Amino acid sequence: MLYLKFPEMSFHGTDLGRVHLQRLEWLEQSKGDVVAGLAHYPTGCHVPEHRHSLSQLLHAMTGVVMVTTKFGRWMVPPHHALWLPAGIGHAVDMLGDVAMHSIYVRPAAVAGLKSHLHVVALTPLMDTLIREVVASPAAEQASPRTTFMMGLLLHEIPNLEERPLGLPFPDDTRLATLCRGFLKDPSPRTNIDNWADRLGMSRRTFTRFFRRETGLSLSTWRQQACLLSALPRLTEGEAVTSVALDLGYNSVPAFTTMFKRMLGAPPRNYLHSAA
Repeated sequence: MLYLKFPEMSFHGTDLGRVHLQRLEWLEQSKGDVVAGLAHYPTGCHVPEHRHSLSQLLHAMTGVVMVTTKFGRWMVPPHHALWLPAGIGHAVDMLGDVAMHSIYVRPAAVAGLKSHLHVVALTPLMDTLIREVVASPAAEQASPRTTFMMGLLLHEIPNLEERPLGLPFPDDTRLATLCRGFLKDPSPRTNIDNWADRLGMSRRTFTRFFRRETGLSLSTWRQQACLLSALPRLTEGEAVTSVALDLGYNSVPAFTTMFKRMLGAPPRNYLHSAA
């Protein structure tokens, strides 16, 4: 297995566009089966849309990363990673100062790698493997220890549990407009009847139409949109009560119930675990 490594990079005060293009060119010309690296980005940093021929496991150690594609938006808070299959155009925005691990994988490097974009929860084993591999010395011929860790890391990627931190967007222009409006002013009270009326559809027709366009029910899509709005604010230390009320929940317990159902733990426990 050929393992290559990016030097650690910081995009604070640099010409992001130029440096990023250089890094992409180097990545495309490399012959590594696996390429790993660590980069630091300031809050508010925007990486324009790009694509690469290697798949990427993107792990935010600190801060929150928002990835936008033509299919929708995906959020990567701490203790999570995004699996980005090769060839998908994507832009990246940093919410907070971000320290980002990237593991680039040639699609044929190991069997079982998934072909759809999704967020995964990192196990303690995977978290340790990523950190150890990225910290390994840069060498075209990896040491036996690094080779062993990299092989285990690759075989663990398909086993990581998916998390509902993606928000697919519909192709239909009218429905996409409603979805984007919801992101600007999310509310759990948005319902099927309201959106069906605005599109001139019956409830049954709209339900089928929305699922066909997004792959989700409106209820699930709405909850995931609320998470996209809530997690960056919670990660920055904003009070759960304030976030819940701003999102239109009548009470903190109602918001906590939704949060726990979607992510497996109430907000305080979840954020403490991520930290």
